[in-house]
Amino acid sequence: MAAATDATGDKAVCIRSMELMANGTVDQFAEIYDPAAVNREAEDEPVGARTAGPAGFHASAQWLREAYSDLRWEVHDAVQDGDLVVLHTTMSGRQTGPFTAYTADAAVEMVFPPRNREFAVTQTHWFRMKDGRIVEHWANRDDLALGRQLGWTPPSPVYLARMLLARRRAVAGSGPSGTPGS
Repeated sequence: MAAATDATGDKAVCIRSMELMANGTVDQFAEIYDPAAVNREAEDEPVGARTAGPAGFHASAQWLREAYSDLRWEVHDAVQDGDLVVLHTTMSGRQTGPFTAYTADAAVEMVFPPRNREFAVTQTHWFRMKDGRIVEHWANRDDLALGRQLGWTPPSPVYLARMLLARRRAVAGSGPSGTPGS
């Protein structure tokens, strides 16, 4: 396997995408994502993140940045087979804002209030490439480890009450269907 520091071509583009998730602008996303690029992970993200192309991926990044400060990905390995690139990473940061999960119809499902805890969890990101740009992304994440490190799982009775209040506030700030901005 190629070390991340030795990456070139498509692998370097995918590694750059992880850096942009932490601090990139929509214009920087447009440099590496195809206008029709699809994020298969967006089904439990806000409406804006479900948009194809750079704007959707940037919306995913903004959603994560609202919940986690000092967000970063350490890339351990980068592997390519044809048009498929796979990165083995560790995502880390600190939860300083609420993390909101959404249903398939984009209604607020759960809100995890911040506990100001640090985390580091492994992830594998899969990218399909075309002409040097990302056209598709999906991931395997250790969400259980994330929940344990942040104190979401198992929730204490007090934290469970905080979750319910945070969800109520998020839904109240949404439109009639519980979707933000509707």
